[in-house]
Amino acid sequence: MKIVTDCAADLSPEERDELGIIEAPLYIQFPEGEVNATDIAPDDFYDRLEAMRPTIPTTAQPSAGIFHELYQKVAQTKEEILSIHISSGLSGTLNSAINGAAQLKEKVVTTVDSMTLSGGQRFQVLAAVQAAKAGWAMDAIKERLDAIRAKTEVIYTLETLEYLARGGRIGRVQALAGSLLNIKPVIRVDHADGKYTTVGKGRTIKKNIATMVEHISDIYGSVPLWATVLHGRFQKGADEMVAALQESLNISKLEVTRISPVLGVHTGPGIVGAAILPMALMEDLF
Repeated sequence: MKIVTDCAADLSPEERDELGIIEAPLYIQFPEGEVNATDIAPDDFYDRLEAMRPTIPTTAQPSAGIFHELYQKVAQTKEEILSIHISSGLSGTLNSAINGAAQLKEKVVTTVDSMTLSGGQRFQVLAAVQAAKAGWAMDAIKERLDAIRAKTEVIYTLETLEYLARGGRIGRVQALAGSLLNIKPVIRVDHADGKYTTVGKGRTIKKNIATMVEHISDIYGSVPLWATVLHGRFQKGADEMVAALQESLNISKLEVTRISPVLGVHTGPGIVGAAILPMALMEDLF
């Protein structure tokens, strides 16, 4: 079985190579031309993003044709394909994947809506890879992915809503209208529709980190957790998030990663948060 995803899963190049994960491209459209999001280093991207203010680049999903070509090439291995993508509530990427798969003569592609992104999507991709290596059938893998999806929390805060507002990705966060660019919101991905919703707001990142940790604690209690701390170009915030999680929660595995530039378009560099999952849903796979 071959696992396909997109760069919104925030996999490292080492993970993609070592685990044999195939990644569909997502694109950043700068005024001077389009860039594959995996081809630009995060720091180079944020330098360009900040230099463009007050405008921002746009993003583009892969076409159905790109997915068709990708699947056609992979199908030559005669293996099943499991394609896991960024939430359909935030991107049309999954729809492109479905349409691309429909163009194949062989019905070998199973598409999955992760209903999340970033570290939460990454959890599902890593689980699928490990389960496939262990010989699990497609139905068993999908059942585990359903369980992971239901128990994953992706939550973050931003230094400013400027980028999210300009990119048109605010959605229900518009409930905070009136002080959009003067607050620091706490945003999560809703399990029901895979879209952003607000948990709260504060005047400082420190306060919002406390809010995020309290929110996570209310969900999981003392359960052993896998925590992936996520940031754009905000190491100080990531360090504070790590310390707060370790102080208040039962963290069994902790990582710090940087979000993909294709997500950073809509958040700016000042994003920090975490993807959280009970270890019980992963420990038999690792």
